[in-house]
Amino acid sequence: MAVRDVLYSLYERRLVRKLTGAPRPRHVGVILDGNRRWAREAGFDDPNEGHHVGARKIEQVLGWCTDQGVEVVTLWLLSTDNLSRPESELAPLLRIIEGVATDLAADDQPWRLRMVGALDLLPAETSRILKDAAERTHSKTGTSVNIAVGYGGRREIADAVRSLLHEHASLGTPIEQLAEVLDVDHIAEHLYTKGQPDPDLVIRTSGEQRLSGFLLWQSAHSEFYFCDAHWPDFRRTDFLRALRDYAKRNRRFGV
Repeated sequence: MAVRDVLYSLYERRLVRKLTGAPRPRHVGVILDGNRRWAREAGFDDPNEGHHVGARKIEQVLGWCTDQGVEVVTLWLLSTDNLSRPESELAPLLRIIEGVATDLAADDQPWRLRMVGALDLLPAETSRILKDAAERTHSKTGTSVNIAVGYGGRREIADAVRSLLHEHASLGTPIEQLAEVLDVDHIAEHLYTKGQPDPDLVIRTSGEQRLSGFLLWQSAHSEFYFCDAHWPDFRRTDFLRALRDYAKRNRRFGV
């Protein structure tokens, strides 16, 4: 083992000790950013090489979350904006995402999957594979893992309002009556993540410091941690640092 690896191992142990008894986030959202930049910096001509390496990181990170008692993890793999990428890049990326969902849904994996996003915007075969993966994990009791594919925060809110209106239209509720009683909880009940706690901590890799539309509604009171490492280089040390930073925050929820 290299000296650097030994030092990182010792540092990780120190971080774990410091986290003993510290508050933990129940729900962690992760923006997996920097795959393409990682590929360019590593000398690859094909940006999908970064996506391949990043995909292999996912199971590892989920293990770290489980070890630290995180109950829900939301992974943003593909935005609605990403769907406009050239077919030569988008098609291989969709195959990678299909593989991730299939691997996470394997019988020997503990996670319970939920697909969050506008799956109707995806190719029919991709949508089917993702839905089938989630269905196979329905009875599992491990960490809940939201796979955000074809996801956009504004689209989610619009879909929630649309679902709410359809529901009340089917019940014959006059629009004037709905307007009188409508509140934030009514909309929250129709979000992709309905029934789950809002994210306590949102992590974004690659040094970008913006949400880009990720969980816009749910992240109103989230804490944010921006990591300079590209997603394929995201280490357990980086994850533990994010938890340490979260534990130091004084969460006031707008009060």
